[in-house]
Amino acid sequence: MIQTVSTIPFDDQNTGTSGLRKKVRVFKHPNYAENFVQSVFDSLDGFTGETLVVGGDGRYLNREVIQIVLKMAAANGFGRVIVGQGGILSTPAASHLIRSSGAFGGLVLSASHNPGGPDEDFGIKYNIGNGGPAPEKVTDAIAARSLVIDSYKILDAADVDIDMLGVSHLGDMTVEVVDPVTAYADLMRSLFNFGAIRGMITDGFTLAFDSMSAVTGPYAVEILERQLGAPEGTVMNGTPLPDFGHHHPDPNLVHARELYDRLMADDAPDFGAASDGDGDRNLIIGRHCYVTPSDSLAVLAANAHLAPGYAGGLKGIARSMPTSGAADRVAEKMGLPLYETPTGWKFFGNLLDAGMATICGEESAGTGSDHVREKDGIWAVLLWLNILAVRKQSVAAIMADHWATYGRNYYARHDYEAIAKDKADALMAALRGRLATLPGTANSGGTVKSADDFAYTDPTDQSVSKNQGVRILFEDRSRVVFRLSGTGTEGATLRVYIERYVGPDGDLGLETATALAPLIAAAQEVADISGFTGMDRPSVIT
Repeated sequence: MIQTVSTIPFDDQNTGTSGLRKKVRVFKHPNYAENFVQSVFDSLDGFTGETLVVGGDGRYLNREVIQIVLKMAAANGFGRVIVGQGGILSTPAASHLIRSSGAFGGLVLSASHNPGGPDEDFGIKYNIGNGGPAPEKVTDAIAARSLVIDSYKILDAADVDIDMLGVSHLGDMTVEVVDPVTAYADLMRSLFNFGAIRGMITDGFTLAFDSMSAVTGPYAVEILERQLGAPEGTVMNGTPLPDFGHHHPDPNLVHARELYDRLMADDAPDFGAASDGDGDRNLIIGRHCYVTPSDSLAVLAANAHLAPGYAGGLKGIARSMPTSGAADRVAEKMGLPLYETPTGWKFFGNLLDAGMATICGEESAGTGSDHVREKDGIWAVLLWLNILAVRKQSVAAIMADHWATYGRNYYARHDYEAIAKDKADALMAALRGRLATLPGTANSGGTVKSADDFAYTDPTDQSVSKNQGVRILFEDRSRVVFRLSGTGTEGATLRVYIERYVGPDGDLGLETATALAPLIAAAQEVADISGFTGMDRPSVIT
């Protein structure tokens, strides 16, 4: 029943910010997925007889790779696998299932916000027993094993019916197919005042949620329409499709433009939101009021106590380094610790496990709390709805009050996509070579106060992560950050983060592009982006 199959290593299975992501055509290479899954299992100890959670966002190749994982898990000695019905599990729901079932860990099949389809992207990442992404010591071990692997184990058996709820067996291993939505919906109901939100909707509050033909559709329909009473049709693009209906399931102002335009119209609903491919990111828009992810984190932290699950207050706030300092102002005023981490949700996991932080967020539209160990799009939407129901104000009014209290961090991210990797590396190397000479110099953004390459020492285990992004800080507290993304599948993506802080007494009503124009020019002057990349404008601005 158990086959040991000879194989040869691939040299490109090093994981990025959150798992292995490649084009579908790469994953279709013989033994490619099998090699990586076996490398994961070979890098773990003590899982014999234990439980593994498996599921994904429903993208192209999801079902086929799940069958491979099930047969390999059985051959390698797992005692039970819990899989979402139809292979569906949002990333935060998978995290909750790992935690609530006492699983050893889980394999999440997703490329997150990347497009899906036969010519698009696929991904696999391993989550540990706390429900969060594997830390670097584990991912480093997986990558090292992938370079020397010479065989993998797989059960010679028929495929498992993953569409039928219930228990079956694969060799000596139990396979349990579960409803992917129920446990997660129960968790959300325990955190938020569903009665208040339902009453607000009954009183005429209107909303629109775009699932982008991705995994959150079933979750949003169950929670927003069935449990909270929003009208049928509130959830747009609610059926998960293997190619996401040709959408690019990234909830930003480019790919969720239809939702944005709807919220800017004269007859706009009161509230709009969207989530991404695997359900861990969110977009928040009020009527005529777009909320940046950085501002959303700050508002949620300042108002979390209005939801039952956070009525006792927060233990701390954490944000990734490129995320704006808006949350810092909240932490300072509330007397809370603020942690600045590298990009990647795995860095928040240690803080959450240690009880040092309660709410975490990234500028890339990811926000979450200690209820799971992943960012969580639906959670962020529900916390916003809870705040709106209690405060009885519009999104625009809440934002105006927030800026009047804490000041405003004007903020934007410019993405330069699909750059040749050697050119992207050369740009970053040139920047790093200038760091020592930049302080004291002047450019369109003002006088540079300091410049560094961000390094992080984890306060829980003293581990150090270096080269996490180049920061140029100006004397007026503005900054420009340069970083190469780890979530793409081809070429390199340069991300430039531009931020200007204006205090409560300053001009809080500027257009973002106007407020940031001098810093945008400074970024070009300092890094010579067009010279290195050949691009005279970003691919995407968020």
